[in-house]
Amino acid sequence: MVPKVKTHNTPEDACREVADEIAELIEARRALGGMAVLGLATGGTPVRLYRELVRRHREEGLSFANVTTFNLDEYLGLTREHPESYWHFMHHHLFDHIDVPVERIHLPSGTVAEEEIDAHCAEYEEAIRAAGGIDHQILGIGRTGHIGFNEPGSAIDSRTRRVGLDGITREDAAAAFGGLEHVPTHAITMGCGTILEARRISLLAWGAKKAEIVKRAVKEPVDDRVSASFLQTHEAAVFHLDRDAASRLG
Repeated sequence: MVPKVKTHNTPEDACREVADEIAELIEARRALGGMAVLGLATGGTPVRLYRELVRRHREEGLSFANVTTFNLDEYLGLTREHPESYWHFMHHHLFDHIDVPVERIHLPSGTVAEEEIDAHCAEYEEAIRAAGGIDHQILGIGRTGHIGFNEPGSAIDSRTRRVGLDGITREDAAAAFGGLEHVPTHAITMGCGTILEARRISLLAWGAKKAEIVKRAVKEPVDDRVSASFLQTHEAAVFHLDRDAASRLG
């Protein structure tokens, strides 16, 4: 199956379209008295999307009162207060600026004890199931082709678990952490199987640096060396790209 690709003039154009879909989902569920469940990503790519959602909340009255969120991943070893933790990232860019109920915000813990990690991951999976599953999952794509922290070799049916981080992934984070030696070596991530159970998936990618890995994910056969290629098997996955990120697709 060839995944759907939408090429946009700018990342802002792409984020407005995805924000439209999210707003429609939230409002449709509210009309029925139900919850909208969002799967969220971190990193530089989705910041524009979160900025647009915050703008709609502030200027257009979009409420997140009936939203439940689940983040993809978190670095192991980082407290919530650490400036590079994904807890801090999400609150800084989104949660502190909208009206999502705090009890409906879910991220894996970066400080769970080693002997409790397996149980913590199982509880995360159960929380997603109890919420009714993820309606709309937002993804980025790393240089290794990872979605979440599903590095090369991750199985298509993998679940939430502890993972080791690829050297390329750690190198890409080194500047933010003030040096490679400060970058965590492990994380907790939703698995590929967990991600693929979302009813709708939007993968966002900007810039020429993402063009080659986007081409591998979209054009080449499904391969566990590029976990984003698993999106080829999903009927409602869309790659939202700017022109530079789409430049190798032909």
